[in-house]
Amino acid sequence: MHTQKISTVVFDLGKVLVEWDPYEPFAERWTREEFDDFHAEIDFPAFNHEQDAGRTFAEARTALAATHPHRVEDFDHYVTNFARSLGGPVEGTTEIVDELRAAGVRVLGLTNWSAENFHEAARSAPVIDRLEDVLVSGAEGMAKPDPAIFALLIERFGLDPARTAFTDDSPANIAAARDAGLVALHFTGAERLRADLRALGLPV
Repeated sequence: MHTQKISTVVFDLGKVLVEWDPYEPFAERWTREEFDDFHAEIDFPAFNHEQDAGRTFAEARTALAATHPHRVEDFDHYVTNFARSLGGPVEGTTEIVDELRAAGVRVLGLTNWSAENFHEAARSAPVIDRLEDVLVSGAEGMAKPDPAIFALLIERFGLDPARTAFTDDSPANIAAARDAGLVALHFTGAERLRADLRALGLPV
């Protein structure tokens, strides 16, 4: 049982505070299966992670042109229509953020996100603008689960890891957060998160 009082909660953004589905920018032109082919061919998660870790869209386009030149136009389409990938607030988590804020708990964000389109996040889920601050991986040149970004989070915001809860939908990121000394909560839905936070003594 965790015995230290939690003073800060750090939220991942994508699929925790804001819905994200990279198929949606292509929904009017491709079936889900056609998107899956694109996704698999360029290894979209790994390719996208490079932008999360600081690679610019221009650099990504050049890299793709060297390996999959016939997919450059598809990548351009994704970048141009990125806002469509964001599906609004994740059900139930806006309320949790607001309840924590009202109780005087610090609420921060730590997200893997390109610096070039991060401005779209709060347009889709306004609660993001109510966080005290957000550490954006693309602006820092490093991304979860790199231990360095957790070290930066702790240093920049003066956090006591043992008094800081972190929630993320990625098991790899949760493992890295736990290794950094944070109280790591795997996000699977708002009600589970609420129960986990209550178990830590937080008023939600």
